[in-house]
Amino acid sequence: MSATYILGLDVGTTSIKAVLLETESRSVAARQSLATTCDIADLNAIQAKEQNTVRILDTLNRCVGLLPGDKLQHVCSIGVSGQMHGVLFWNAQSGGDWSGGNFSQLITWQDGRCSESFLSSLPKPDSHLSVATGFGCATIFWYMKHRPEFLKDFTVAGTIQDYVVSMLCGLDRCLMTPQNAASWGFYNTSSSQWNVDILNGVGFPLRLLPECVPSGQLAGHTRSDWHGIPAGTPVGAALGDFQCAVYSCLSAKTDAVLNISTSAQLAFAMPADFKPPKSPQPDSSVAFFPYFGSTYLAVAAALNGGNALGAFVDMLGGWMRELGVELKEQSIYEKMIACALKQENSNLVVRPTILGERHDPFARGQVTNITASNFSLGHVTRALCRGILENLASMMPAERLRQAGVDRIVGGGSALARNEVLRQEVERAFAQPLIYGQNADSAVGVASVFCDRLKSSEDAASMGK
Repeated sequence: MSATYILGLDVGTTSIKAVLLETESRSVAARQSLATTCDIADLNAIQAKEQNTVRILDTLNRCVGLLPGDKLQHVCSIGVSGQMHGVLFWNAQSGGDWSGGNFSQLITWQDGRCSESFLSSLPKPDSHLSVATGFGCATIFWYMKHRPEFLKDFTVAGTIQDYVVSMLCGLDRCLMTPQNAASWGFYNTSSSQWNVDILNGVGFPLRLLPECVPSGQLAGHTRSDWHGIPAGTPVGAALGDFQCAVYSCLSAKTDAVLNISTSAQLAFAMPADFKPPKSPQPDSSVAFFPYFGSTYLAVAAALNGGNALGAFVDMLGGWMRELGVELKEQSIYEKMIACALKQENSNLVVRPTILGERHDPFARGQVTNITASNFSLGHVTRALCRGILENLASMMPAERLRQAGVDRIVGGGSALARNEVLRQEVERAFAQPLIYGQNADSAVGVASVFCDRLKSSEDAASMGK
């Protein structure tokens, strides 16, 4: 009998990842990753952070097309994860397509158009999670106030990963899991319901809200052949990228998972009987994200991670161009990391909170304790990497990890994987030992979820014989 595979897809903020997980061995048989390069300039200066949906979908197709064709023919299930909080609008009656025309640009989780005064004008949600700028429902409220005609063109909304699932299955509606629904705001994870009465009371367009299904459930089946994957292949309802990253490497209840990619998160699993607070705690740096079943993760979710390093690279590149020197971003990144590795310590202090934080939206970046001898590229890069970890450690102190019984940290994420300086600073920031998950990423995680689902259904079928 030939091997079968789960296709795991992750639609990230800066890249698309695709893996083929062999169902019997649970090993990664093939993987691909491509940068999306799809950001749209904020020409109206409203702090918008949008991405070109057509480019994202084109990159997704190219990424899957690079996987071995002989293995794609034996894919038995597809799982999709992606960047949470963001929102995409489309016309569901068409079933979705790859080329555009029936969907909007993607408004991402980094969108900053919803000011604190605007957010304070919104109704209070019936949820344990606060609403922040970049959250799907907050963005829809913004369009209601500033561009109501825009919403009239669409019948439904969802995350980018929800759209991919809808398109693959030809759905005439959007199905969303609690992992993504909670990230939008105005969703009660205890009752698994949108705050329909609250939203309806202020004229929110309820037709745009997705239909929620349990995390790990199937959304449908592929409506046609896709890169050799047969029509009728089961497709799971889309999951959150962070939950899938955790699933890929959380092997013990005493583990915490550190993920540093575009942003940064540190999380551990709450006890099975844990119930979240009944109302938001906006000043708390730790939130409780729905995981699988009725379980939760305690999460310190920093807005500033690999993107802070990216902003530094962009700044250096801009300065060099002004000086008449051209150097590729990758070269700048490699050189600054090499300089920081030579500079093993620094008394320069960098606070990298250039995007603020959800619990402290007015926080801004700072550079202090500057002297004539500590402002080299090595010093600044070392202090920036240390600042990223110190910011995360202030949100989830080592003492809180110890009280939760955490005895080691499993690290993963693209920024951590490519940056040895960050890895060194993790070991300084936390008392718990650090190990690196071999396959600690969302694409592997979402494939693993549906691999386990397949195994459970096979076991149940064999017991029934």
